[in-house]
Amino acid sequence: MVSRVDSWVNWAVQQIQADAQRSADTHLIKLNVPELAGIDLYLKDESTHPTGSLKHRLARSLFLYALCNGRIKEGTAVIEASSGSTAVSEAYFARMLGLPFIAVMPRKTAQSKIAQVEFYGGRCHFVDCPTRMHQEATELAQRSDGYFMDQFRYAERATDWRGNNNIAESIFRQMAHEPHPVPSAIVMSAGTGGTSATLGRYIRYKGFATELRVVDPDNSVFFDAWQTGDRSLTLDRGSRIEGIGRPQVEESFIPEVIDQMVRVPDAASIAALRWLEQLTGIRAGASTGTNLWGLLHKAAEMKAAGQMGSLVTLICDGGQRYMDTYHDPQWCAEQFPDIDQYTEQLNSLMVAQA
Repeated sequence: MVSRVDSWVNWAVQQIQADAQRSADTHLIKLNVPELAGIDLYLKDESTHPTGSLKHRLARSLFLYALCNGRIKEGTAVIEASSGSTAVSEAYFARMLGLPFIAVMPRKTAQSKIAQVEFYGGRCHFVDCPTRMHQEATELAQRSDGYFMDQFRYAERATDWRGNNNIAESIFRQMAHEPHPVPSAIVMSAGTGGTSATLGRYIRYKGFATELRVVDPDNSVFFDAWQTGDRSLTLDRGSRIEGIGRPQVEESFIPEVIDQMVRVPDAASIAALRWLEQLTGIRAGASTGTNLWGLLHKAAEMKAAGQMGSLVTLICDGGQRYMDTYHDPQWCAEQFPDIDQYTEQLNSLMVAQA
């Protein structure tokens, strides 16, 4: 005899799986950069998910993981520590299942992300310091008898990295008919570390000759942890590039599957973001700028070595969420006064390759 709780869980899993079937795969966009002839650049546009970001995949996986492990039941309050995009996506799935949702986020999170969480019926709980998010979420879950989703712990294990239409399988499937179907490298930034873990594991599982290059912004310990092997590193401040970079080494960050890491200055991320909009008209979030800076510099390395091939990175989310921050010229000038020097570097890079 199936219990009422099991019946609800079965229903919840079916709802999430049905939603996935209604969603098409995200687009793979090829950039036209004549200065880099022989090196094909691609952007996988994760902003086209129903909730507008790469984190839609993660939220779906986290809910399925929690449901199938007996962590979420009918009426369970779901709590997450998130600077925005994960919170938006989890609020979407919580509303689908009729569950209360609370997002613990920095007070300086973009207003548009806060509004989206609230649009999906979630509640935002603010902290003044990003380093307090995890502890505050843990305490909230305890007080409400709820479940702390904890994306930074469970991201790498909630996703089936061997396939099942994960981000890696999708990239390689879409690349199959391109001139260089196996990318020379995939460039990815790290927030939880879950996406880079999925990519690195899948590359090894399939035996592809593809480098996984992870880019890290300022005020993040991931790069130093990868270099030193020290997982105890911490910082007393958070990343200024929303969604990526962490002040501590999260459990989902798996350095062993990363081939190369690169530190990207925050102002360089904004310069790359503007370059993308000028080239394509695409307006994206700042983490996409971090990805793109790493992609272009990998392309420059290949060009200098006389190599040909393809490179892939992600558009993590759309720029409409950041009109009052990363796409506000005055705000950027105050926050990142050295943008121009990185814009000049990008221009020089393009001229050098022509």
